[in-house]
Amino acid sequence: MFTIDLSIKNTAFPISVQRKSAEDAEAVYQLILAAMRSGNPDIVELKCEGKTEKKIAVRASEISGVQIVQKDGAATSSGRAPGFFALAAE
Repeated sequence: MFTIDLSIKNTAFPISVQRKSAEDAEAVYQLILAAMRSGNPDIVELKCEGKTEKKIAVRASEISGVQIVQKDGAATSSGRAPGFFALAAE
């Protein structure tokens, strides 16, 4: 499972959606990059494959960053929170 995290301006926590394959995650990543590059305040609407009831809509002009993270057994058991500002407890 792959998680795509969006960092939103003036928001402390990322918005995340999931994709089952690397290709689908990359397609969402490229869609978001294209929206960010356009400079238009268009709405980007995404649905989550992991939790089918989860949908988000955000203005492309408010997205300040995007990342793809692969979730596997080792990553989820590490205790790290998802997102750009996650700090590992040591």
